[in-house]
Amino acid sequence: MLADKAFQKLYQNPDECINYSQSLLISDQNPEHRIVLQNIISQAYAMKGDYVQSVNIYSQKEDSQEKEKLSYFLQVAGDYNLADQYQNLDLYNQSQQIISGLLADPKLLKGDNPRLNVITGKLYQLQAINCGIKRNYDDARKNLIKSNHYLSFNNQENRILKIENMIFEASFLMKQNKPEEARQILESTLAIAEKNKGYYFLQAFAYENLSRYYFLKEDYRTANKLLEQGLSKIESIPYNSLKVKIYESLSKNYFALRNDEKYHQYNKLYTELRSKSDSNTKEGIRYIVKLVETNQNNNLEFQNQKQLKKISWISVTFLIVIIGLLACFMILKSSHKDLKKQSEFFEKQKKQELTSQKDIQDAKEIAETSKPLEKDPNKISKEKEDEILQKLEEWEKQQRYLDKSMTLSVLSSQMGVNTKYLSEAINSSKGKNFNSYINELRINHIARLLRTDPVYLNYKVSYLAEYSGFSSHSAFTTVFKSVTGMSPNVYIQEISKSRAL
Repeated sequence: MLADKAFQKLYQNPDECINYSQSLLISDQNPEHRIVLQNIISQAYAMKGDYVQSVNIYSQKEDSQEKEKLSYFLQVAGDYNLADQYQNLDLYNQSQQIISGLLADPKLLKGDNPRLNVITGKLYQLQAINCGIKRNYDDARKNLIKSNHYLSFNNQENRILKIENMIFEASFLMKQNKPEEARQILESTLAIAEKNKGYYFLQAFAYENLSRYYFLKEDYRTANKLLEQGLSKIESIPYNSLKVKIYESLSKNYFALRNDEKYHQYNKLYTELRSKSDSNTKEGIRYIVKLVETNQNNNLEFQNQKQLKKISWISVTFLIVIIGLLACFMILKSSHKDLKKQSEFFEKQKKQELTSQKDIQDAKEIAETSKPLEKDPNKISKEKEDEILQKLEEWEKQQRYLDKSMTLSVLSSQMGVNTKYLSEAINSSKGKNFNSYINELRINHIARLLRTDPVYLNYKVSYLAEYSGFSSHSAFTTVFKSVTGMSPNVYIQEISKSRAL
């Protein structure tokens, strides 16, 4: 009951949740209870956007020897929390890999344990989000159905998770060009969330998603009204990850309405909070990489300790029964071979991590510990190049190249691809380096908007530069001229003339 109340506070105020859960930790010395509360505290920090502290709280309970003594439920809960950490840090491949392994266990899917059912429901929800990120919306919705199957309404945690699933379902429907179905779900979700006065996060989350329906309908005023209603629910509460989305949407809507004052107001809030969030994400990735290395070393040390105990037992057996010497020797020899293989594997992982701490993408590859190494690290395979090009195509469709903070390292991090391979694939297939490639995408995008939407012909060049992801007016003008052969002003004049004719 206390854990359920702590979970409920996650959606009311993360700071209050942290204080409440920490007060319970002081008085509760039960190891299993403490792990549940630490998981909740870790989630609260993640909802604030403080990913370093979230990973730090998660890592406090990592102990190879203690982990084997935990119940099956808590082992699964710990793995779920790690998958959640990876997803918060945009490490979707690693998150999906952990979840797929857990959901392949028939013991977890029996459905006869209420506590395990909640974890299973959460795992399917996380998997749905991972599928949605990769634009597999049908699979995402199927996972949400499975998630709901394991959730009941017998406590607040289950109710909250079901409401979240409704919002995610609407989001996926919107992206499948089914806006009316999405609107109906979101309106009914809001009615449920508003009845529960403390569900501030869910209320704001639903308003933010419903505003997208009106944005698609080009009803920017209604979209802004909904966004401001959502923002009012959490304005004094540190749900920074959600605030970033709301600020971004408000700036886009006011940009479309040509309200310069409001546009700059919310764009400044968005830029500042997004920059802070990106910094926290990068630090969180570095932290989790260190955690992976530490856990690998701890696991290896734990295996060595177990091996030493086995050797001692063999020595005693040797003194008692000479006949058992040969059998014991064979066991020891076999065990040493296994330990050697483990040592070599972890040593390779460690070397790979130590050479890539300064690069966020390499950090992500280290974190993906179960991914097999390439046979030839100096040459990209045809299959790998095709995989990267497919991801690039999806990335271009999402127009993520408009993000000012997009770099080769950031893109490789989001794709889960080595920076060297990504750069090589771009050079080979696009015939240009990364900077030329992304700048050309941005110029082609804004040029297309200028040709097809007369509204953009009225905007200042500085607005167009900022909108298309350039850091300065001069950089935008230089690249624009190199791609189109003329300056932005000349280009706009030419289009205006052709329209007048």
